[in-house]
Amino acid sequence: MKKFPLFIALTVLAYSSIAQTLKNPSFEEVLSLRSVSNPTISPDGNHVVFESRSIDWKENRYDTELWISKNGATPFQLTNNIKDNSSNPKWSPDGRWIAFLSKRGEKTQIHIIRSAGGESIQVTHTENDISDFEWSPDGKKITFLQSEDKSKKEKERKEKYGSYAVEDAEYSVNQIWIADFNPLQFGYKPLPSQINDSVYTKKLEPKLLIEDTSFSINSYKWSPDGKKIAFEHQPDPLRNTFFKADISIYNIESKTHKKLVNNLSYDGLIDWSPDGKAILYNTSLNDSTSNYYLNGKLFRIDIDGTNKQQLAKNFDEDIYRLQWNSNGIFGIAWQKTKRPLVKINPKNGKTTILNFGPERIWSYTFSKDGKKIAYTGSNDNSLAEVFHNDYLSKDIKQTTKITTQINDWSVAKSEVISWKSQDGATIEGILHKPQNYDPNKKYPLMVIIHGGPTGISTPNPTPSYVYPMIQWLNKGALILRPNYRGSAGYGEKFRSLNVKNLGVGDSWDVLSGVKFLEDKGIIDGDKVASMGWSQGGYISAFLTTNSDKFKAISVGAGISNWMTYYVNTDIHPFTRQYLKATPWSDKEIYEKTSPMTNINNASTPTLIQHGEFDKRVPTANAYELFQGLQDKGIDSKLIIYKGFGHGINKPKERLAAMWHNWQWFGKYIWGEEIEIPMK
Repeated sequence: MKKFPLFIALTVLAYSSIAQTLKNPSFEEVLSLRSVSNPTISPDGNHVVFESRSIDWKENRYDTELWISKNGATPFQLTNNIKDNSSNPKWSPDGRWIAFLSKRGEKTQIHIIRSAGGESIQVTHTENDISDFEWSPDGKKITFLQSEDKSKKEKERKEKYGSYAVEDAEYSVNQIWIADFNPLQFGYKPLPSQINDSVYTKKLEPKLLIEDTSFSINSYKWSPDGKKIAFEHQPDPLRNTFFKADISIYNIESKTHKKLVNNLSYDGLIDWSPDGKAILYNTSLNDSTSNYYLNGKLFRIDIDGTNKQQLAKNFDEDIYRLQWNSNGIFGIAWQKTKRPLVKINPKNGKTTILNFGPERIWSYTFSKDGKKIAYTGSNDNSLAEVFHNDYLSKDIKQTTKITTQINDWSVAKSEVISWKSQDGATIEGILHKPQNYDPNKKYPLMVIIHGGPTGISTPNPTPSYVYPMIQWLNKGALILRPNYRGSAGYGEKFRSLNVKNLGVGDSWDVLSGVKFLEDKGIIDGDKVASMGWSQGGYISAFLTTNSDKFKAISVGAGISNWMTYYVNTDIHPFTRQYLKATPWSDKEIYEKTSPMTNINNASTPTLIQHGEFDKRVPTANAYELFQGLQDKGIDSKLIIYKGFGHGINKPKERLAAMWHNWQWFGKYIWGEEIEIPMK
């Protein structure tokens, strides 16, 4: 009886000792974590090429390059672009070549490399950037997407009239180009007798496939027999014109195209059926007033316009990355904080959740016969890894070892918790704890709110962005990341709960989560902070002017006044859909949901972070909140990150933003005066 307490004490001491030996990583080390994405399996299913991202601190950029694993062996680097990225790998149908996009000169172009190895070769030399490409099913042609060239006209206009732009009228439509692919021209030197042979001298000379400039093409897919191309198009490439996207079929032989899907709202191309008789598409039908937050609808239709059928009709979530092969239709869908692969029966539309592999699958591809699959995925305590295995096999083979980077780190311990909000809605969130968490201790609480609003927070050992989360945990804090109303993964009804209730209902969810933890006795209610980016920044701004619960707040690219936002943003329909009005038709709803309405009630010290050229949430929102807080005498600081839009996508500025948050909350939560290091 006396030995049992001693055993417990020794176990606790041993655990404490282990926790103390784990490393508290620096901000730079967290930002420098390598990651993998976009695995692409070879047609025969034996090899996997994928993207790997690392940081080049000297050049202040994120570098994406291609890596390959052959026959399940240890991956090795395939490309190395010194100044830019290599991305979007696609196998040739015979598996002999890997084509990819890379910018190694003035423009992003298509390059190829032999799957057997060797140097890469640039195969296109066009005037504009290439945004996407596809192999023809027989591998003899490559098509690609590129905007029309208006440089000559623009130059002439500038020389005569200088620089100006007409709003919503300055654009170049995206077009499909096609070129023959002849592998004999790459890597071979002709004999004297072959010098004038067209097989050896012909260059890849693309031609415009569809000359119609009355629409802009978003995406396209070759039919399995290579005789047709289905393409998604809209009247112009402007962001908000996606509501008018339709789907047409182009006939290669007749060089004609005809609309197949033409609803009043968005119609998005997904894939061909394996037999080439039908296409799969996502649509909002005639809904242009609520499709930002309601589920999209999935249909299949024969290419002659008959046999239209809705699929996955009773599945209450959006399904992403859909593709159709001989085994069925597949996709990925959020199910609360999980992200499994979903299978759809193309005949009856029924869905099945496939429970294999990691808890969250991010992307995937099948081999040509559909028998093998490669995918990236992660579990609660791991980073995203590349996996490959036979379809539905329990024998999961892990290709990469990305998580070994954090083996000796003190990282977040994560759990999913839930609570009731003010109106009774059930809210989930991720509670991150330090490795040496003590249930008898009360911790400072850092609330970190995701963007969207249809984003989602999930368990993660190394959460960061511009918030030093791991370091706060190791300093002795808890972190709550609430999946407030409107978040993805909880169904259409939940995503609709903040319609005409933005900010208000969201703040209920955050504050009730804080109270829930306070009632459990695990946090210090006098040391609570809030922060977030984009929609998370907006909710934090709303809390700044509508609550005195927080000791300090950080607002990242947040909305402060819906009217100011509405007239400046690049996505006006977002506001009209969520608030169900314009400022001119319902001024009250804009006032009810705007942080600036209650600026006179503000009392919380607030840091404001914003990108200089943010079009999504223009900087006027940052200046308005800052001036209001200054006029009220509230301690506040505005930091503008030069050259950035809505997100901070360079490592040095992301590091700076992380230090700014560390300094701000160090002062107000821990009472520390922190100097940002210059070396």
